[in-house]
Amino acid sequence: MVHGLAQGIDSLRRAVERDGAVFTTNNSVVFFASGKDKFRDLFQAVREAKQTIHMEYFNFRDDSIANTLFDSLAVKAREGVKVRLLYDDFGNKSNNQPIRPKRLQEIRAMGIELYVFDPIKFPWVNHIFPRDHRKIVVIDGRVAYSGGMNVADYYINGKPEFGSWHDLHYRIEGDAVGEYQKIFLRAWRWTTGQDISGPELYPGLSLPENRLPHLADDTTATAGAKTLAVINREPHTTPKIIRQTFVHCFDHAQERILLINPYFTLSRSIVRAIKRALSRGVEVQIMVSDKSDIPITPRIVDYQAHRLMKAGAKVYYYTGGFHHSKIMMVDGQWCYAGSANLDARSLRCDYEVNALILDPHSTAQLEQIFIRDRDNHCFLLTPEKWKTFPRSRRRAAWFWHLLLTPWV
Repeated sequence: MVHGLAQGIDSLRRAVERDGAVFTTNNSVVFFASGKDKFRDLFQAVREAKQTIHMEYFNFRDDSIANTLFDSLAVKAREGVKVRLLYDDFGNKSNNQPIRPKRLQEIRAMGIELYVFDPIKFPWVNHIFPRDHRKIVVIDGRVAYSGGMNVADYYINGKPEFGSWHDLHYRIEGDAVGEYQKIFLRAWRWTTGQDISGPELYPGLSLPENRLPHLADDTTATAGAKTLAVINREPHTTPKIIRQTFVHCFDHAQERILLINPYFTLSRSIVRAIKRALSRGVEVQIMVSDKSDIPITPRIVDYQAHRLMKAGAKVYYYTGGFHHSKIMMVDGQWCYAGSANLDARSLRCDYEVNALILDPHSTAQLEQIFIRDRDNHCFLLTPEKWKTFPRSRRRAAWFWHLLLTPWV
């Protein structure tokens, strides 16, 4: 079976490369399963920056963590570091503490170059799709951060309507950092018209003595030798690559799939791929949140959860807050994580970026998160449990799925 799993990884890699992805083999990866850990590491990296700080987020919520970050970035700007930030205008306007024009001017006056991706102007409907949902930070071309977290206090403190917020972010060192740098600079050029280039932006793999100091370490046996591909969705150049990689992962699974995704509304191709895996005897365990920050989403999730439960998947509802993580682990051998949800916006509309990591040690780290939360904060959906849901909830699941089916 070990030989079979190795063949599966090789076959998966070839399939993803045919779609245009590029693998690098000298990477380290550190996961952050809480906002507190992510921001602690990120702020340290900012303090160590010497040349460039590049950040691309769906939104910076105008609250204490974002303003502390802006203050830290202003210090670096005064030191001569080039600080370039992007945020999505829809992402900004859709949160309840957006950056307003006056605050934007104040931040720019601190020496920070801050621009808005696709400003929403009349006729506003033209700006609904696509939006930049990516979360990317690249510092000195040596480290890259990505994952599911924007910049907001609730990643640390949670929200009153559902309690704690659980999410997954990661830091990468190695040649894959250059891929994130390219993504950022391309978005920067589209937004500002500035063409930023130069070899200093791509220093390659940092020697150990040149690493940014005092950051959390990749403590696994494969540190510095992980194989991964940055899977970047851009609507006009790589529109299918995020969805196709999900499908490839399902189709190459041989033993088990563990999956957490918050907006589990699913396209037909994803449903078919999951059912194909189940028909081959692959164990599929799915974790969804019982609560969500988007009101109708839980009911559409109910429909998909019930549907896949009947097909043989084990579906767990997370009750310990809101699980916003977007992670997938397959056969204990590879994992897929990033900004993309399993909904139509992420798979067919927005700019998104994931990492496909072909490494059992990184996969084991994410599996531990899944198992911990499954065993301590979840209930299993069964036919009997489904019948205990209020009839109004079950009807709403059917209604919202029916209404939104043409979009997925």
